[in-house]
Amino acid sequence: MLDPDCIDHNHIFRRYDIEGENSDVPANIIAKMLPDRTFLKDVAASVAYIRLKDVGPAVMVALQMKIPPETIINEGLVAGMEIVSHLYTRGIYFLPEIMMAAKSMEIGISLAEKEIQGERIGKGKVIMHSAEGDPHDIGKNIAAVMLRSSGYRVIDLGKDVPVETVVKKVLEIRPLMVTGTALMTTTMSAFPKASKKLMENGIDIPYMVAGGAVNREFAESFDGGIYSKRALQTPPLVDRARNGADWRQIRNEWDDIVRTVS
Repeated sequence: MLDPDCIDHNHIFRRYDIEGENSDVPANIIAKMLPDRTFLKDVAASVAYIRLKDVGPAVMVALQMKIPPETIINEGLVAGMEIVSHLYTRGIYFLPEIMMAAKSMEIGISLAEKEIQGERIGKGKVIMHSAEGDPHDIGKNIAAVMLRSSGYRVIDLGKDVPVETVVKKVLEIRPLMVTGTALMTTTMSAFPKASKKLMENGIDIPYMVAGGAVNREFAESFDGGIYSKRALQTPPLVDRARNGADWRQIRNEWDDIVRTVS
């Protein structure tokens, strides 16, 4: 005969669905991803939790503890933004959180950079813009945040940017890559025009295109063109260019490059 006193009711009445939901709450995800080092953890947490008032004091304390400013930026502020990016991909954070977290990170970077002797060395420069005639820039702005948080210097030309302006700036800056966004089918033709002009001027760099109006087939229909379906795919694609791949190689490796963030 079954002895009721021997039954472990904790397992019978255990709500695994609720436990699973609890493990996915932002606080638990953030706690698992924060750096181990105490003062860097505080810096990263101020970004991940979007605490604008806390990021400045956290950075100043880390500086007082003789943590190098470059370490504070890369292992604290950028680490915090990477957590925000992860929450964004999970559908937990949305555009407002992305933009506010980016503001938190920028506050911290401005403080840390004051302690760096000479100019901060980043991974490289990327020019971004929305196509001529296109007033939409939300996707571009999110991608810019992702690139900055990955250590790149972004030169954002804004929206409705003429082809001539893009070409002139690329010739001046000589970036790793130029990116263009279009949400209107009437504006996406600016990208092959700009890429052709760059090629004529000896600039054979990847011309990444994104936005609701374009797709991979269009991106690969003109020389230089590569595709980014989502903002989070932009940093790994730029990383590949930084590591020496040209636009032809990036096209061939595209599936492998974006797989980790798809």
